[in-house]
Amino acid sequence: MSTGTIVLILVIVLIGYVIAVYNRLVRQKNLVDEGWSGIETQLKRRANLIPNLVETVKGYASHESDTLEEVTKLRNQSMGTTDIAARGQTEGQLTAALGRLFAVAEAYPDLKANENFVELQNSLNEIEDEIQLARRYYNGTVRDNNTLVESFPSNIVAGQFGFGLAKFFEIANDADRAVPQVNFDKD
Repeated sequence: MSTGTIVLILVIVLIGYVIAVYNRLVRQKNLVDEGWSGIETQLKRRANLIPNLVETVKGYASHESDTLEEVTKLRNQSMGTTDIAARGQTEGQLTAALGRLFAVAEAYPDLKANENFVELQNSLNEIEDEIQLARRYYNGTVRDNNTLVESFPSNIVAGQFGFGLAKFFEIANDADRAVPQVNFDKD
C-alpha cells in the first residue's frame, strides 16, 4: 500500500471516529434534557398541588400564616428559577417548609381527619417519590454525559463542538434532603 492510501484510510477512520463520538455526545445531551424534563414535570405537579394544600390547612390553622406564606413564597420562587443548582436549593427549602406545614397539621385533629387533606398528602408523598426517581435518572445521565465530555479522546471532540458539562440536581443542605414525614393515626 502506498503512503497516500494509508493516510487516506487513517483520515477516513478519524472522520468516522469523530462522527461516532459526536453522535454519542448528542445522544447523551438529549438524555440529560429528557431527564431534566422528567424532574420539571414532577416539580410542576408538586407546585400545582401546593396551593390546594395551603388552602386546606389555612381553613383550619389560619394563625399559622408564617408557615403558609413561606411555602407559597418558596413555591413561587421555585417556579421562577431556571438555574439547576438554584432550583435544587429552592426545592430543598420547599421540602423542609412542607415538612413544617405537615407538623402544623399534626396539631389539628379535624384537619388530619379531613378527607381532602389526606388525599392531598397522599398525592404529595407519591409526587415526592416520583421526584426522587426522576432525579436519580437525571443525575445518572448527567454523570454519563460528564464522563464522556471529560474523557480522553472524546473530550477533544466535545471541546471542538461546544459540548459542556451538565449540572447535577443536588440538594445542598442535608437536612433538606429528607422527605416530609407525616403520620396519620386513625383514631
